[in-house]
Order: sequence, then structure tokens, then C-alpha cells
Amino acid sequence: MSIFDLPAVREDPEQVEAFLARIDRGEKIEADDWMPMDYRLQLVKLIAMHGISEIMGAFPEKEWVPRAPTLRRRLSLMAKVQDEMGHGQLLLRVAEDLIRPFGKTREDILNDLYAGRLKFHNVFHMPAPTWADAALIGWLVDGAAIITQKMLVQGSYAPYVRALRRIIMEERFHAFHGEDMSQALGDGTPEQRKMLQEALNRWWDALLMFFGPPEEEQMPSNQLKNLRYRIRTKTNEELRQEFLSKYVPQIWALGLTVPDETLRFDEATGRWVYRHPDYSYLRNVIGRNRGPRSEARLHLRRSAFEHNRWVREALLARQAVQKEAAIV
Repeated sequence: MSIFDLPAVREDPEQVEAFLARIDRGEKIEADDWMPMDYRLQLVKLIAMHGISEIMGAFPEKEWVPRAPTLRRRLSLMAKVQDEMGHGQLLLRVAEDLIRPFGKTREDILNDLYAGRLKFHNVFHMPAPTWADAALIGWLVDGAAIITQKMLVQGSYAPYVRALRRIIMEERFHAFHGEDMSQALGDGTPEQRKMLQEALNRWWDALLMFFGPPEEEQMPSNQLKNLRYRIRTKTNEELRQEFLSKYVPQIWALGLTVPDETLRFDEATGRWVYRHPDYSYLRNVIGRNRGPRSEARLHLRRSAFEHNRWVREALLARQAVQKEAAIV
């Protein structure tokens, strides 16, 4: 059974209105507070995907740990990969608190991933064929993540907000790490600069798609719900414009060319004009796990999960014995 199969319940409209009034007053919701089932479901969808994306997001850089050009780079990249896995575990604990009342656990979250019911972020389905890709992930992908997380940390669900505050502090170091790697390549040999430009060309569309499709005549229902519940406070396009404003000048300052000849800042509207990527590709990658590296990385994660099952079972058995001894 999926973690998204939460029971349908009849809720008192006055209780729902009182809950929404709390959110409108800027109050934070705790895990043991009453909340509408739809609010809980929206949190489960967002936090579970975020946690899984942190875990799966370690794989593109993990592939470069044994191939890093220097020992210093190898150690720093290993530390970053370890941080990302820790972020994932922290977020899965937050998600678990939301589903535990219905008999579900973190293991159910991971089983949903392996069964194709839970998706992870589009950028982590992509290949990282050169060292420049690892640099760009740290600089621009983590930069995009920080922009999103700084928005989410203003949200209404207190346990998620507390986790995000800790994660953002570490993500800032990751972004500095990626920027340093990118600057070293940008200031390097012609071959290194060419490698960095080619990596940017590969990742540009994925970076634009990081924030999701733009709002057209009507926003997607999930986005509307999350805005109403104050789980999020900005739209996809607002986040994308923030990313472009921060990083396009940095990209140009490094002597790189953005692979979009239409890109310009419109002074009249105060917004960036750019060529939209193919969002149907985004839906195919996320919706069906059909990205270039989706299956390979899922296979690695699934294999590790099964190989270490005995550790989880041993820990659970020990906890059961300790609990029984405490009762006696």
C-alpha cells in the first residue's frame, strides 16, 4: 500500500476553517496538532519527494568521488555526498511522523520509490559525464535548491521548517564548494573552460525545469493548495526568475555563454525573458523514471537497500527486546 493512500475522513468544516485561520495568522503546525487530511497529504507528497531527492541526488556526485582530480577534491566531495544522505534521512523522519498514525514507516516510503509510486527530482535523473558536471551540480543545482528551500522555510509546518533550517546551513557550504570548483575550471586551461561550457549546455534545460512548469491560465491544483496552506510561499515562475537574477550574471562573469540566444532581462517588466524547455520531457522523466540515468541509480539504491536489510531487522529486534524488558 502506498504512503499516499491515507484514509478518507469526514471533517468538520468549522474545524477546517479554524485550522486555515491559524495558518493565516502565521502560526506553525506541529506533528501532533490536528490538521486536515488534505494538508497532511500535501506535506507527505512534498517532504517524501524532497527526502528521496536528497538521497538520489548524492548519486551523480558519488560517481565522481573515486575520479576526483586531487585528494582535497575527493575528500570535500565525499563530505558533501555524506551530507546529502544525512539530509535525506532527516527529511524521511519528518515524513514518517505524518504517516506513522496510519501504520506506515520510512521503509514504506522507500518501497514506494522502488515501485515507481514516488518520484525524485528531475535533475538527478541526468548524467554527469565529466568533472565539470560535478562542479556545476554543486554550484547551480545546489544554488537552485537553496532558493527553493529558503522559500519553503517560511512555510507553515514546523517540523519541516526546523529540518530545512539545518539543511540550508549545510547547502550553503555545498554551493560555495561547487562555485570554487567551477571557478577553478573557468580560470583553467582552454580544455577545462570548454568542458565547463559543455556541462552548462547539458544542464541548462534541467536547471530551468528544476522549479517545475510555469503557471499558465490556471495554476496546477497542488501548487494552489500548497500556497493556500502556506506550505510554499512563491510560485514556480517566481522561483525561476529569482534563480535567473542571481546566477545569470555569475555565469556571464565566469566567461560562459548561456545556451539560449533569446535570454534577456526586460527592464519594463523587471523579468527575464527566456526560451522555455520542453516540459513534456520533464513529465516523462519524473512521471515514468525515464531519464538517462534513472534506472541505473534506482538499481544501485535498491541493491543497497536489500543488501543492508539485515541491519535494519537486527536493530528493530533489539529495540523490541529493550521495550519488552522495560515493560517487565
